[in-house]
Amino acid sequence: MSDKRSYEPKDALTLWMLADPRHPVLVGEISLVLGGQGVALRYGDEWRAGGFSLSEDLPLVDELFVPSQKQEAVGAVDDARPDRWGERVIRKFERSKRMSLLEYLLFAGDDRYGALGVSQLPDVYKPWPASPMPTLGDLPAMQDVVRKIIANEPVGKIEERLLRPGVSLGGARPKSVVDIDGHPWLVKFGEGEAEDTPLIEHATMLLAARCGIDVASTRALPVGGGHAVAVRRFDRLPGVRLHAISAHVALRAVGEEYGYPQLAQQLRRLARPDDIARQQSQLFRRMIFNILMDNTDDHEKNHALLREADGSWSLSPAFDIVPSMSGLGYQAMMVGKEGTASTLDNALSSIGAFGLKLREAKAIVHEVVEVVSDWQGAFRACQVTATDMEVLAQYLDNDRLGAQRSSGTRLAR
Repeated sequence: MSDKRSYEPKDALTLWMLADPRHPVLVGEISLVLGGQGVALRYGDEWRAGGFSLSEDLPLVDELFVPSQKQEAVGAVDDARPDRWGERVIRKFERSKRMSLLEYLLFAGDDRYGALGVSQLPDVYKPWPASPMPTLGDLPAMQDVVRKIIANEPVGKIEERLLRPGVSLGGARPKSVVDIDGHPWLVKFGEGEAEDTPLIEHATMLLAARCGIDVASTRALPVGGGHAVAVRRFDRLPGVRLHAISAHVALRAVGEEYGYPQLAQQLRRLARPDDIARQQSQLFRRMIFNILMDNTDDHEKNHALLREADGSWSLSPAFDIVPSMSGLGYQAMMVGKEGTASTLDNALSSIGAFGLKLREAKAIVHEVVEVVSDWQGAFRACQVTATDMEVLAQYLDNDRLGAQRSSGTRLAR
């Protein structure tokens, strides 16, 4: 991937905006703070004069912005970090005298989520070097490298080029990026679990689309007797990168709890005025689907906002939707007056935050229930095995979620 001997740790690097990758724009300087356990930002003069706030807790003023706690980067810079899997890949492949958050930000390279970039040079954007992007033909070899990393086995220099560490907002699932028909796709692999989780994720995303949810495009890719799932990157358009922040950053910036109602209220402020109602309704629909499909890993880094050309923000396409197969009965984010409880009654207790009337909310619940009730037929159509279906049914068709669907059907009457 790179000449590891050429890197000497620095306490400050430069941050760049790559909305037009052909013309990087200097945002400012990021630096180590909090005893080397946090990353701060100071905007450059030109960015303060002609740029925009990367997140609401980073206004365009001449100030050193410092994170409120250790092991974080400040504001939107935190979303430029690699996820847990990316950090694992970096620790495996890169050799450095120091491995702080600043090194993780640098070593994430040019594939990181969103439109930010990191460079060692003060006046030139020069990302950490990487090999050419792999293609679908490299998929079996990529899976073998993933297996070696999980097993902590040696990985050869040539094999290192197959994995990219900086391509996702959050999570520990093995992943990298591949070129499919000239567009970058995130590819996620299984971790050796009994179920074909990537295929289940693909089936769940297709089911979500049938429920009226705007989802990222996915493909199920056969590999090694199972599947990987490819997710088309929605932060990349031809010749353009979209600045993105997670719900984690958006809600933290204004001191709000991590919750669906709280995110809906932020959409009221941040979305284009003529699009607020649609986006709030869409978020409510996603919450209902996650409840009914036992997706209890719907944490605040699995929701994102994209910055539009006019400066407004919009919900990104939904991603990382898959049954947790845990039956916890609690979502990762706040749902309603009963906290994170995974019930339709709890979801309906917060409809005011979504700008919905009771009749409208019940209609959405009914629409989602009607589609989710046929989840088995939808999953069979995606070739999910009978064995995996049996495991899923333990959680999706049990007394709790089965009863939820029945109550959802009655709600619309």
